[in-house]
Amino acid sequence: MDAHLPLVFTVLMGLAMLAYVVLDGFDLGVGILLPLVDEADKDRMVASIGPFWDANETWLVLGVGLLLVAFPKAHGIILGALYLPVTLMLIALILRGVAFDFRVKAHEDHRPLWNLAFFVGSLFAALAQGWMLGSYIVGFRDDGGALAFSALIALCLAAGYVLLGATWLLMKCSGELRRRAIDWAWRALWLTGLGIAAVSVVTPLVSERIFAKWFGLPQFFVLLVLPVLSALIFFHAESRLRRLRRGEGRDWVPFVCSVTLFVLAFAGLSYSLFPYLVVDELTIHEAAAAPAALWIMLIGAMVTLPIIMAYTVYAYRVFWGRDSALSYE
Repeated sequence: MDAHLPLVFTVLMGLAMLAYVVLDGFDLGVGILLPLVDEADKDRMVASIGPFWDANETWLVLGVGLLLVAFPKAHGIILGALYLPVTLMLIALILRGVAFDFRVKAHEDHRPLWNLAFFVGSLFAALAQGWMLGSYIVGFRDDGGALAFSALIALCLAAGYVLLGATWLLMKCSGELRRRAIDWAWRALWLTGLGIAAVSVVTPLVSERIFAKWFGLPQFFVLLVLPVLSALIFFHAESRLRRLRRGEGRDWVPFVCSVTLFVLAFAGLSYSLFPYLVVDELTIHEAAAAPAALWIMLIGAMVTLPIIMAYTVYAYRVFWGRDSALSYE
């Protein structure tokens, strides 16, 4: 059983990071879209994420915490190579959290400043995460091609968050804001698709091992399901958004399609990288802490994870539905 503990923690860490990307992704996307509307709609947009945004970041803390305690060697390499973008992300998330509370309580003449801070925090957090993902995929190389790829993924992940945010607003808001969310989602969908395609093309080229995993026979024909399904979901989302422009269809379908795209992309990337935590350099077994320590941490995870999942489900159930302006009165 001890031999399987690194795999168990890899799965837990992966699920935590996926949950973060999806859940905090939509509220980061809402923050990026904030400058595009007037003050009344800004309040409605912030209200749509108000009950959720803080708890969504719990998954980031959990994912990074599991990396630190379960895979300390990998934590040192990854966080050391990504020190600057991680620092930028943390500053942006702090700025965003402060702005969220202060924008409602501030005097009217100060509110535009806090709205700007909320937008800047959301945008730079998304860009930093995208840069980290791109740099991680290319093995932390710093040549021109690797830097260009990281920059592209930074923009595309931010667009992916905008896609999640816009489709979230589509479900949560009404009227003109809902109509504009359809247009935002349609534009962001294409840039998100470009990012997924770029990762799919570059990842096998980074490593001969990864290339063989995808294009060797007979697994190639089985794995072909992932890109084909991703393409079908992409064009289904695009079709649904065009139908919603004409007043047809259900508002929740584009959000489900967007989440599905992220899940499929995550599944493909996980397959490419496994069993390495650092591409072709450090496996999960080489990076894992001692079995005794992993057992203690597993007991703690089994206690905390159900609690986190329970309050997350409860919060989304209680605060579901379309929102109005946020107020502390």
